[in-house]
Amino acid sequence: MDLQRIRNPGMWSGLVICVCALHMTSAFEIPLEVEQLPTITAQSPSSLIAFPFDESFSVTCEAKGNPAPEFAWTKNGQEFDPLQDPRLMKEENSGTFVIPNNGNLTEYQGTYRCFATNKLGTAISTEIEFIVPHVPKFPKETIEPLKVDEGQSFVLKCNPPKGIPPLQIYWMTINLQHIEQDERVSMGLNGDLYFAHAEEKDSRRDYCCFAAFPRIRTIVQKTAMSVIIQTNKAKNGMSPGAANAIRERRPTLLTPPGVKSEIVLVKGEDLYLECIAEGFPTPQVEWLKIGDELPEKAAVENHGKLLVVSRAEQEDSGRYMCKAKNGLGEAVHYFTVIVEEPPEWLFEPESQLSMVGSDVILKCSASGTPQPTVTWRVNGFPLNKSPMPNRRVLGDTIVLHNAKESDSAVYQCEASNKHGSMLVNANIMIMNLPPMILTNEGESYSAVEAKGVIMHCNVFSSPPSSITWSRDDSTESVQGPRFTVHDNGSLEIYETDKDDTGQYTCYAKNTEGSSAIDAMLYVKGPTKIIVGPEEQQILIGTTSQLSCLAEYDKSFSDDFEILWEKDDMEIGLNYTENPRYLVEEGVLHIINVSHRDQGLYRCVARTPLDRDTASAWLTVLDVPDAPESLVLSEHKSRSVKLKWIPGDEHNSSTTEFIIQFEESQWEPGNWKELLRVPGNLHSTLLKLHGHVDYRFRVAGVNAVGRGPYSEPTERYKTEPAAPDRNPETIKIEGHLPHEMDINWEPLLPIEHNGPGLEYKVSYRRQDMEEDWHEHMVKRHSFVVKSTPTFVPYEIKIQAKNHQGWGPEPKIVTGYSGEDFPSAAPDDVAVVLMNSSVAKVTWAPVHKEKLHGHLGGYRINWWRLRSLVDSKKQHGDKHALNVPGDRTHATLPSLTPYSEYSLIVMTFNGRGNGPGSHPVNFRTPEGVPEKNPVFRVTDVQKHSVSLAWAPPLEPNGILTKYLLEYQLINDTEEVGPLQTVNISNPDTTKWLLRDLEAVSKYKFYLRSCTVRGCGPVVSEESTTTLEATPTLASTLGTSKSASPSPPSTTKSPATKPTRSIIGLASIHGGISTQGWFIGLMCAIALLTLIVLVACFVNRNRGGKYSVKEKEDLHPDVESQGMNDDTFCEYSDNDEKPLKGSQHSLSGDMKAGDSGDSLVDYGDEDVQFNEDGSFIGEYAGRKEKRVSAEVKSTAQTPA
Repeated sequence: MDLQRIRNPGMWSGLVICVCALHMTSAFEIPLEVEQLPTITAQSPSSLIAFPFDESFSVTCEAKGNPAPEFAWTKNGQEFDPLQDPRLMKEENSGTFVIPNNGNLTEYQGTYRCFATNKLGTAISTEIEFIVPHVPKFPKETIEPLKVDEGQSFVLKCNPPKGIPPLQIYWMTINLQHIEQDERVSMGLNGDLYFAHAEEKDSRRDYCCFAAFPRIRTIVQKTAMSVIIQTNKAKNGMSPGAANAIRERRPTLLTPPGVKSEIVLVKGEDLYLECIAEGFPTPQVEWLKIGDELPEKAAVENHGKLLVVSRAEQEDSGRYMCKAKNGLGEAVHYFTVIVEEPPEWLFEPESQLSMVGSDVILKCSASGTPQPTVTWRVNGFPLNKSPMPNRRVLGDTIVLHNAKESDSAVYQCEASNKHGSMLVNANIMIMNLPPMILTNEGESYSAVEAKGVIMHCNVFSSPPSSITWSRDDSTESVQGPRFTVHDNGSLEIYETDKDDTGQYTCYAKNTEGSSAIDAMLYVKGPTKIIVGPEEQQILIGTTSQLSCLAEYDKSFSDDFEILWEKDDMEIGLNYTENPRYLVEEGVLHIINVSHRDQGLYRCVARTPLDRDTASAWLTVLDVPDAPESLVLSEHKSRSVKLKWIPGDEHNSSTTEFIIQFEESQWEPGNWKELLRVPGNLHSTLLKLHGHVDYRFRVAGVNAVGRGPYSEPTERYKTEPAAPDRNPETIKIEGHLPHEMDINWEPLLPIEHNGPGLEYKVSYRRQDMEEDWHEHMVKRHSFVVKSTPTFVPYEIKIQAKNHQGWGPEPKIVTGYSGEDFPSAAPDDVAVVLMNSSVAKVTWAPVHKEKLHGHLGGYRINWWRLRSLVDSKKQHGDKHALNVPGDRTHATLPSLTPYSEYSLIVMTFNGRGNGPGSHPVNFRTPEGVPEKNPVFRVTDVQKHSVSLAWAPPLEPNGILTKYLLEYQLINDTEEVGPLQTVNISNPDTTKWLLRDLEAVSKYKFYLRSCTVRGCGPVVSEESTTTLEATPTLASTLGTSKSASPSPPSTTKSPATKPTRSIIGLASIHGGISTQGWFIGLMCAIALLTLIVLVACFVNRNRGGKYSVKEKEDLHPDVESQGMNDDTFCEYSDNDEKPLKGSQHSLSGDMKAGDSGDSLVDYGDEDVQFNEDGSFIGEYAGRKEKRVSAEVKSTAQTPA
């Protein structure tokens, strides 16, 4: 509202109050508790069509007011009371009535208006036109046949009946076939069918016009029309050539008539401009806009004869021209287009609430083309029929000066022109009213900490009230940046905290009075998701787990819930209905994930007050779908191009495609891989073999795996061709001295490239100039007979089929059959490295004497006798193979102080050659083996008797035995080591005296030669309490497999302490105690029982067995190498023997002499993980191993 246009200064104060009232009214609705004018709340549309298929028709009028309004109707400007017509159904407390569809609808056709009235005023509705459509029909008529000369234009009139739009017209035959339309024949906007010139084919007797009315579901048909085209031949009897000649003529317009016309339409409607011309040849139509370009939204339809501008605007007004032309001339028509507008509000009057004594201003203005007429009414009557002294009309504005309560009324403003009308009711209420708080007393509000809250105080009053809020019975208003009182009286608190909890009071006051209400605010803790779902990429068929844990205010324990959504749709977590979803402890389990499970998952944690959400995208990974639409193109004799459309990658990029083929001749149904191409290629050129009937299929591969294969292509058979390649893997062997076996891998059946495959084998000696010897074979082997022994040959193999030869083959070299070597190595010599290792050397055999490929050398050796015993005693034969052209080797694990013999021979692929002259050698003395028997034979109070057996292999001349012993008890301390040197090697027993009674001792024994002492053997025994009869008892003895005794002697101060119950008698006093006497009796009885048992056992021959002792106490030194095996020598360089000390002495003292392979480090021998030599000795296996050597040494060329 423009206040500056008001010229009366005395009206300013009233205007300010009015503004406030208007401002208040715009935000408030007058409560029904307050006396007020009627207001129309619902009405029927301006046009109400009675469709015949509807059962009834409701004419609606609803209104509110206080007092409740009464309703009245007018029909066509005359009073109409629905209650007076028993056929109409009337609703109670409503202005609505219902017209039943009982076949008598025509009498109800007309224009209705509703009036809602109470004691304060009247509101009226817009006019409602009730339209009863009649069933459209074409008139019954007889239409004479239309005779037209060929080449002349004619028009078939439709003249459709009137009905409820839209109207749709069709031209068809009796058989409902559409009449074909083109540039010559077309239908106009009025439904007529235009022919630019007649042709003989236009003759027919069933031109039918159909008019369709979709809103009333009706189609009607005009009487069929007959057209007879009279040709020139028929009229004049002319020749056929002359008969077909139609006289050309310039265009003329069939529609619209004249040179110009005016088109008026309403803004927003579609503009249709039509020009249909006749002439021969058929004219072409062009469209122009005079002085401007055609609108961008303009479209030409109906073969150029119709210009359509959709949703016309004012700028589409102007002059348009159509031009119909052919080669003889042109015809034009000018259209003047005028776009008019229905009424539209410029300023719509609004309802107002004003104080008594204020000035009220109502303004109503509208625009339109033509300019609308504005009419004012008050309570449904023209202003002049209800004059008021304080009301003035100033143009489009009404001013009520110093308004009173009696001035309250409903003002109607109606704007209309020929295109329509608009009506608005403005309720003008003049009253003074104290504050009326519409919000309920004692409302409770809940807020989330750190969030905002609004507490309502909806106040209605006149004049407007001032509203304040206070807290907890305080008279001071709440203040601060976090508090705002809105114009509608609501209090908004921003960023609440726990301290804001409490009671609040809303106080409203104006000049007429005051009012107040209380409200309670509770501030709750926020709901917050602390563990939300995370983005996942998961394989199809597995189980996905999405977590969601939240914190919330404990006062909502019964109302808190967690929901899950997928793509904004809630997931039903009923296990019976949806068993694939399961929630356990805040985790959503999606079982057996499928493609449809991919999407955005949202966890919603909510209370009645707030909610928090967290989302994650679930990506389902799968192998690619099978490719589709496989197409073979670019067919050539030996290649074809394969194209395909990839399948869905399922979120994992295709890395490659696998192309397989299947052929129908050799392995039908067996698919084989042909090619792999990168995943970004969707086609490839396939190189093929000849004479093969192919099918192909494709599968995609991504990070998940290989997808399914596509459907196979149609079959494609290549033409026969010569072989593309020759056999490549050629083996040349000589199993007999005068033969040469030639073998090769045959071509695969698919590589034959055609029928009739065979091979040409060509060979010749390499060391002589001779022609190729050629043989044709169908198999893949050939034997050359009568060859010299072991001479080089050149060989080549070429493939051939019925189509021709394969490429020129490559030449390979091989040798004819081998024979046994004819010479033995010379200059065989042995160098002893220590007592158990010897190095053997020899001179190589000349190449001419090998008669084959050198496989290596073989050393056979055996033990003749021990030098301790001069009697000859042949041992097992041992063998060592040295591959290649090595001329030295190391013999391991020899027995010291023995005499050996050896021979050396060479071998090739055929077998062994003759042996060399035997070479005998002797090994020096070594340390003895450990004693096989060592035991305690008698135990006394202060002495122990020991017995032993000499070593089975003394490895030299025994010089002495080294006996050591020391006191041990069940403590960490041990006594000093005592040593006894027994210089007589024939001694096999010894008595140790001066031992402590009831003490545990450990005894160590070693045999010695001049080279040192051998491994130790030990025993343990405990001396007795009293002297016992001398017998071979094992009482208190035990055997130990301890390696060697300690090398240091402990001082007497470290002598272990002993606790012996049997010595209790030496302590005076306790011997007379009863408990001690009983204890000693029990010990004596137990001792007697043990002695009797030992005596019986000895009389039965219960002596120690060497085998039992070794089984009970195994010694690592006793587990030496098995001399009953071969030793396969295979290393290229000799290496020092690892762990050789074990074969010499288990524990050699410092200063003892002993040879070691470390001193001969230039040797290289392979060992097993346990330190033994590679290979084993086995004289009884010699023949078998010789056979193995023979077979493995046949090296192909």
